[in-house]
Amino acid sequence: MYRKLFMIVPVAAIAVSSTTACATKKFVRNSVGEVNQKADSIARSLEETQERTRQNESKITDVDQRAQAAGTAAANAQGSADKANQAAVEAANAATAANTKAETIDKMNKRLVYEVVLSEDQGNFKFGKKELPDEAKAAIDTMIEGLKADPKGAYFEIAGYTDSIGGSDLNEKLGLERAEAVKRYLYEKHQVPLHKMNAISYGEDNPAADNKTRAGRAQNRRVVIRVLA
Repeated sequence: MYRKLFMIVPVAAIAVSSTTACATKKFVRNSVGEVNQKADSIARSLEETQERTRQNESKITDVDQRAQAAGTAAANAQGSADKANQAAVEAANAATAANTKAETIDKMNKRLVYEVVLSEDQGNFKFGKKELPDEAKAAIDTMIEGLKADPKGAYFEIAGYTDSIGGSDLNEKLGLERAEAVKRYLYEKHQVPLHKMNAISYGEDNPAADNKTRAGRAQNRRVVIRVLA
């Protein structure tokens, strides 16, 4: 009887052990299954993230390409505009040069028909003054009336001079201001076209008289108008 009892006990222990082992395997299988599911879920999330990343990268590349294309187009447009501006400048310069050459040739073919000297000793420009006095205006009016041809068809050289008192730069500026005053009067009063007149300054150069005397300096403060036709 005792032997039977002893034999039953090990068998029971084996049965318990077998039951426990089965339960452990089931738990392990369940745990592994959950881990696999989580791993699959993570893998799917990773794939989705990678796919979104690829899509974003594609969009970024597309935007970059469009931006580069826009930049290239803008650069080309600017280059075309620069070329057009340069062509316009060159055309304007060519036109100016052609006009200057034509006027020079026209001037060379003209002859001196009239000359008027407006100087202080005749009651005209005073010392250091650039304003056109009434005496000078009257002399200009007489000159215009004396022209046989239409004054608009003539060419006027207007040269301003000064005496030797003062600096050369100041005298050159004053001489030009006097010449410009005459030019402005011819344009406003007698409608002489501006392109038919040339105002220049010789300053204290080419004196008409001796600058050592008061009378000589008065003669040197002058404007000379030469009419070519």
